[in-house]
Amino acid sequence: MRSPRALTPQRTEAVVERTTRGTGRAGRAGRSDAASKGRRPGARARIVAVLGAAVIAAGSPAFGWSAGSADAAEANLVKNPGFESGLGSWTCSAGSGAIVSSPVHGGSSALKATPSNDDNARCAQTVPVRPNSEYRLDAWVQGSYVYLGATGTGTTDVSTWTPGTSGWQQLRTSFTTGPNTTSVTVHTHGWYGQSAYHVDDVSLTGPGGDPGEPDPEPEPPAAPDGLTVGRTTSTSVTLTWNATAGATGYHVHRDGERVQSVQGTSATVTGLSPATSYEFRVSAVNGAGESTRSAPVTVTTRERDGGGEPGAGVPKHAVTGYWQNFDNGATVQKLRDVQDQYDIIAVSFADSTADPGEITFNLDPALGYSSVREFKDDIAAKQAEGKKVIISVGGEKGNVIVNDSASAARFADSAHRLMQEYGFDGVDIDLEHGIDSTHLTRALRSLSAKAGPDMVLTMAPQTIDMQSTSTEYFKLALNVKDILTVVNMQYYNSGSMLGCDGRVYSQGSVDFLTALACIQLEGGLDPSQVGIGTPASTRGAGSGYVDPSVVNAALDCLAKGTNCGSFKPAKTYPGIRGAMTWSTNWDAANGNRWSNTVGPHVHGLP
Repeated sequence: MRSPRALTPQRTEAVVERTTRGTGRAGRAGRSDAASKGRRPGARARIVAVLGAAVIAAGSPAFGWSAGSADAAEANLVKNPGFESGLGSWTCSAGSGAIVSSPVHGGSSALKATPSNDDNARCAQTVPVRPNSEYRLDAWVQGSYVYLGATGTGTTDVSTWTPGTSGWQQLRTSFTTGPNTTSVTVHTHGWYGQSAYHVDDVSLTGPGGDPGEPDPEPEPPAAPDGLTVGRTTSTSVTLTWNATAGATGYHVHRDGERVQSVQGTSATVTGLSPATSYEFRVSAVNGAGESTRSAPVTVTTRERDGGGEPGAGVPKHAVTGYWQNFDNGATVQKLRDVQDQYDIIAVSFADSTADPGEITFNLDPALGYSSVREFKDDIAAKQAEGKKVIISVGGEKGNVIVNDSASAARFADSAHRLMQEYGFDGVDIDLEHGIDSTHLTRALRSLSAKAGPDMVLTMAPQTIDMQSTSTEYFKLALNVKDILTVVNMQYYNSGSMLGCDGRVYSQGSVDFLTALACIQLEGGLDPSQVGIGTPASTRGAGSGYVDPSVVNAALDCLAKGTNCGSFKPAKTYPGIRGAMTWSTNWDAANGNRWSNTVGPHVHGLP
């Protein structure tokens, strides 16, 4: 059994309901008592969103908070909270912030920040705090998709949001600092490609602010170090560097010119010319200004050869299937038996060892293989047919921890050993117990450097993990976008969720598939990196099964704008990658109906 996840503010009320499934997936659903004698028993936590008729009333406090006056006398630790001193003490990504005189909530000024297709208009300020202390963060906001949060808390970073109203409304959240935390970064941001949002009267209250003593003047951060060149193609370069204390963002400079601003410690610079040398440097920024620039790195882009793109060799429109390395009541298959419609076969699952981050693989005797050599021969035979065979890491029971440099290195080294030993084409990240996007990013980049540019990298997050670009899974996907093949989100075992239009959709409908896919498509992933994951049969998951024809309708809606339900995206995404199912075994148990219906449709997309 898993412990419930912390729920995101997308739900006004949420109930975490544990249900023990009668049958299903060891990793995506539970199993019956008769099947529980196998190696991976399962009982899957299910998150059910319960929303009232009015999710957020315009002008009222958001998410069940009520504004009171009990703490009116507490000092506000935020500098320039009402933006009366321009952008002083605040840093906005990609130059997205501006000061306006209307609309305002209080005083004569407010912040207006405008997202772009590649930037969410994040405005931030680093504030001194005390360890082991409680704080409350408030702001008045206006506009669509406005977020308020705090990072660097030393415990659990927080974020709350509103899909938007026509007037001012208050967002509020709270957190407790860790034992070594002396500063946090408070921030607001909007949504990629959406309209501008407004913020005013930001407040952080708690220990640390003395209204009688002026705060010391903040200083710009130090220059970043550890600038390293990662993946290089004919038109792009990926850079990574070490985090700088006190930084709220970073600027990337190419040949002396600033070309990109990011919040994390990696960036992919695109639009470069083939076979051309470039010099890159990075600077760190915060509310006090910009650091000096890092030591330079020089890189020459590749010749234009048409290769080396993420997931090279995977069809433009691909079908992914998870193959079970265990017997839980579905049809037991050898790898050679996997249906021909599957282009990517994810062997489920790798096993963790006693060393954090390290993975291994143990072939289950229940499958009837006479030797490991026979299994390896099956992998090679599938690859000879043009299929990609990858090792999946995680599932419901696969709690692989990558949360520091040592575990990241162990993950990369052990995953690479498995690729070499078995001939796997890459890895699938299916971790369902929370992830650390910073260190897992480093692990995957290290693995990519070892494995080469043709490595296949897929992910299978749960729906809740991809509701916002602020979640760790979404951040991971964006961090490794240049080496990412596809994200096949699990559109099941979730209950109702928000779509990209801010409306609530129930699982099991074409609208649920299209409106949630839209979040990823508009949140920064390329259409070729988005796939729709559904169960192959009613026994493959506890809830969320849809007829395969519904999957086809959703793909048509996203790719061509046809066969939509009540939700129709503002534009089409003809490059959408395809679909995924749990599992090839449950598909076989259901007469191959999923692969026979969805496979040809995916391969026939434009």
